[in-house]
Amino acid sequence: MRDALAVAELNPGHSLHSVLATDAATLRAAQRLRFKVFAEECGAQLQCTEPGIDHDRYDPFCQHLVVMDRTTGQVVATTRLLNAEGARRAGGFYSQSEFDLPGLARISADMLEIGRTCVHPDYRNGGTIGVLWAALAQLMKEQHYAYLMGCASIAMEDGGIQTQVIMQRLRERYLDRSLIEALPRQPVPRMEIPENVTAQLPPLLKAYMRLGARICGEPSWDPLFNVADVFILLRREQLCPRYARHFGAA
Repeated sequence: MRDALAVAELNPGHSLHSVLATDAATLRAAQRLRFKVFAEECGAQLQCTEPGIDHDRYDPFCQHLVVMDRTTGQVVATTRLLNAEGARRAGGFYSQSEFDLPGLARISADMLEIGRTCVHPDYRNGGTIGVLWAALAQLMKEQHYAYLMGCASIAMEDGGIQTQVIMQRLRERYLDRSLIEALPRQPVPRMEIPENVTAQLPPLLKAYMRLGARICGEPSWDPLFNVADVFILLRREQLCPRYARHFGAA
């Protein structure tokens, strides 16, 4: 699943709250934001059936979590969540379209998949992400999910140099195949990179690692978004202590 986060200045006038999209208008606003970010801003080749709306076959089976500005009623951030029952009706988890996932069946009943996370450009700040994360934490706690999984993206505009550098760092610090091994359906070819080349982790991937997530294998290339996707797995019981209380794991 796609994700796009970044950091900008916080407007102190924003008054944000989170809700699950339970009506068609809120869901369409979230899908419109996804189109704005992924297609217009990031250049993804979305396979849309309606202009300006990002919608795919998984959407009807997901819960759609949104952050709204109380002062304007605008949807300013969104992510979608897919559980095992929804995945069964959708024909599988989204991650399975990019990875073969041995081991998933053992824990899928306790699993929630996150994806299509994005934030409006004017609201890219710690406050907005904090509202989104807190809502996700509360939902996981109330619905008794032990695991969170999904795909976090690394841009491939440079031909894969950034991906190679970031993956070397991830393999050394965050690789864990003990529960699930993520086998990419379209592997990203490795290349020799000079030792002096550096790259920053994308904001969402960095946020997952800070929470305590691990990667479960090598990245898969998504040509429609021109990104390398890394499969991440977060066990609620292994959350970083700084965040554990928000997820009910303390």
